[in-house]
Amino acid sequence: MTTDDLHSRRVDAVRAWTSFVTLGDGAEPAVRPEILRSWEMSGRVSPTVTEAPLADEAATAEFWRDSPLQRAVSRVQDELKRTAEDGDLVIAVTDADTRILWTYGGRVMRRKAETVNFVPGGRWDEASVGTNALAIAGRADAPSMVFSAEHYAEVVHNWVCWAAPVHDPASGLVLGVIDLSTTWDRTHPIGLATARLMARLVETALPTSQRSPTAGVMATDQPGLALTLLGTAQVWLDGQRLLLNRRQTEILALLALHPSGLSVEQLHSLLYGDSAVTTSTLKAEVSHLRASLKGQLSSRPYRLTLPVTTDIDKVQRRLRAGDVTGALAAYGGDLLPGTDAPALVEMADYLAVSVREALLANPDPDAVLRYSELAPYDTHVIEACLVALGASSHPAVPLLKGRLAASRA
Repeated sequence: MTTDDLHSRRVDAVRAWTSFVTLGDGAEPAVRPEILRSWEMSGRVSPTVTEAPLADEAATAEFWRDSPLQRAVSRVQDELKRTAEDGDLVIAVTDADTRILWTYGGRVMRRKAETVNFVPGGRWDEASVGTNALAIAGRADAPSMVFSAEHYAEVVHNWVCWAAPVHDPASGLVLGVIDLSTTWDRTHPIGLATARLMARLVETALPTSQRSPTAGVMATDQPGLALTLLGTAQVWLDGQRLLLNRRQTEILALLALHPSGLSVEQLHSLLYGDSAVTTSTLKAEVSHLRASLKGQLSSRPYRLTLPVTTDIDKVQRRLRAGDVTGALAAYGGDLLPGTDAPALVEMADYLAVSVREALLANPDPDAVLRYSELAPYDTHVIEACLVALGASSHPAVPLLKGRLAASRA
């Protein structure tokens, strides 16, 4: 989306918002139904409110300290912070009542967030500040995007927010919401998908007592190493989950993709490319990784010496067998989203293109619906599926048309 497109969209949003708050009507044709419904629920809030109300600081801190979300966020906070800094975003995690429990922001957005109480204790439900992505995602139990003047409070008309609910995988209950926010002119098509990925990342980091294995996660009681690398990252050794840092997971992914082994020079090139990182740094990461694997990582070359399974292998096997539906069931999204390891970036592109081309060649409706959740703006695949279905009364047709309309909107 170009700068002109974004500006035009912002102008349309401001016009619809102005019509609604001044006349109480005229906005329906111009805004998405979920935004209009949220505006209608925000009527007791002044659109000129300047900040969110704050809950009791001590009570918020105590709730956060005892929350399973706190333990999950602490395990993945490096990933969350890197996402915030790379995109100059502010990331927030809330409880089920949309009370912010934790935030982290890039330099610019952190200051903006503080001025409107987008901070721990801030209440961002619709009854407190009107329409916003956090409130809609929590109430509707679905990912939400709110752009510019779609927010009810004028003070955040310069923002765009993407939010997704965080569930207890064992019970399915909503524990809270994770939100990514920045300025409207930095709107990006993958914002909503990123929010979903961050929510899934937090869910998979929940304490063992708070979660059960989720679909697509390769938890196993079988001996060996099981790697989930698509959409999120999980590493299981002999049925027990390992908590590794980002680089260690990338090293494991590269070694899994090269079962015959890699020299230190080869691994350094595939992992760091031309970056000025010493081999000593790499060797230190490998040393820590070897300890986590109980010594099952040999040297000269570096090679995994235990059985290894990955979701990448599963997707590729299904694609080679022509099982597009099976491939999409195993495909959790991009390979290690945000990775800058050259070989993994290349593999991510290869796999994404392979999945997309398989869908275009055989647009199975169930597989296309699954794909549209992961790549909601790839309208070409949805269109190809609808063309293939023709005048069919297949039950997926209304869903596909709905997805297509939402993507175009």
